[in-house]
This record gives sequence, structure tokens and C-alpha cells, in this order.
Amino acid sequence: MTITAREIASQPEVWRKSLEFLDVARELLVRPGEKMLVIGCGTSAFVAESFAALREAAGFGLTDAAYASEPRVWRDYDRVIALTRSGTTSEILDALRAFPAGVPTTVVTAVAAAPVHDLVDDALVLDFADEESVVQTRFPTTFLLLARAAFGENVDDIIADAESTLALPLTLPVDVASLDHFVYLGTGWTYGLAQEAALKIREAAQAWSESYPLLDFRHGPLAVAHAGSLVWMLGRSDIGLIGQIEATGAHVVASGRDGLIDLVQAQRLAVELAGVRGLNPDQPRHLTRSIILT
Repeated sequence: MTITAREIASQPEVWRKSLEFLDVARELLVRPGEKMLVIGCGTSAFVAESFAALREAAGFGLTDAAYASEPRVWRDYDRVIALTRSGTTSEILDALRAFPAGVPTTVVTAVAAAPVHDLVDDALVLDFADEESVVQTRFPTTFLLLARAAFGENVDDIIADAESTLALPLTLPVDVASLDHFVYLGTGWTYGLAQEAALKIREAAQAWSESYPLLDFRHGPLAVAHAGSLVWMLGRSDIGLIGQIEATGAHVVASGRDGLIDLVQAQRLAVELAGVRGLNPDQPRHLTRSIILT
């Protein structure tokens, strides 16, 4: 079993561990009424989008998400949250330095001793969710599960569903080896998950993958759907759109389960596809654990 596969399988246990930090998460992430910006790079940018949608939907205040390389420092935010597994990513550090003095800042990271801690006021350290693999899996899902619990959701059933799902083989409506195109669709908070799912396919398996808001897929991208396409709807689905996609010969997955469960399955698919292609998902080509610019 690859390191990535082991870390994917560990998620239910790690998610449970994260709930020990629920009081800290409520203090740092909820902040009712505050206008909040959440920044990240790569996976963390997509997770920031999901977090922003969840916090606003929970009624805690305006929440924007942005790439750390495009941090919108001119806007009037009450708090900035930086998501960075390593705490060393150059764009994150540069963005934190660029915000006006006096804007409270918080980091969510997996490393207790990292340069980012010198630039923020508060930290939520999820070091038990850190990963050896270059490819992020359990760190971003752990953050989102903990955030949802902090916002008042009961996450016990999600953890139990993840356990039962991971105990079974990954099943798809078609042989993975016959696929050459992977599309993930989401809506609301699951659109960030869709972007992250597509990234896992690109990173681990070097395959053609895309992501779109659920209903936007029919506005152009449908033109490339074909018998080698797998289109996966995370969370909510749309019957009419399913019919349109299937008419192209493409295969559709619409489980109707929680978006985090679909993301776990996307992670598993990425590892399986990497194996089919003779690739090591732990070490994607051209990628490193953290981008540090000189």
C-alpha cells in the first residue's frame, strides 16, 4: 500500500481526533459577525472556498476565499485565516506580510514550528493530520470536518460513513483503465471539493481532469464528454443534467452522499488510476510538499 493510500484510509480516525480541538476551532473559526478572508494555495485554496461557503451558510458573516497569490489586501476584513499544511509556502508568507497592520490573522497548519507562526496572532495546529505524501488528503478533509462541527453540524454520521466506505473496495460503473477524462461537479460548498477532487487526479495520476459548478457543465464543457469520461457529482445531483451527460456516452456517478465522502472516493480513485498508469502517487512529478520561492 502506498503512503497516500494509507493516509486516505486513516481519515475516520484522524477526523475523530480533530474533535478534541472543537473548542479551539469554535474560538478561531466561527467569529460571528466578522468579515473574514480565507487564503490558501492549491488544495488549501479550494478548501478555503468550501470553508467560506459553509461559514456564510451557517450565518456567521461574510466570508471570502482567495488564492494567497491574489490576497485582496485592499479590502476591509476583520480577520484573515491562512491555510497552509507546511507553514512554509512563500505566497502565504508574502500575503500575510502584505495585510495592513492591525488586521487579526490566524493560521491553520499541520506544523507546530514553521515560519508562518511568526506572522500570525493565533494558530490552529492539526499536526496529527499531517502527511508524508506530497499529495494532500487527510489534512484538508480534517480541517473541513472540524470546521463543520464548529459551525454546529453533527459530524458523527459522516465519520461512520467514511469508515464503512473505506472498508469496502472502490466500485465504479466502468473499468478505470477505459477512462481518459474525469470531471467533478459541485454546488455551494462542494464546488471547492470538486476542484480538489480534480486536482487529486491531475497530481497523483497525471490524467485529464476538470471541475465545474454543477449546472454549468452543460454550458460548453458538455461538448467534450464521451465514452471515456467519468462525471462525478459531489453531494447534490441534477436528474436532467445526468440524462444529458449519459446521452453523450459518458459515465455518471451521483451518490447523493455527503460531499466529504465523495472526496474520499475521489482520492481513492486517484490512487487506483495512478497504479493503472504505473505511477507513484506519493511522489507526483514536478511537485514538492511546499512551494518555497527564492
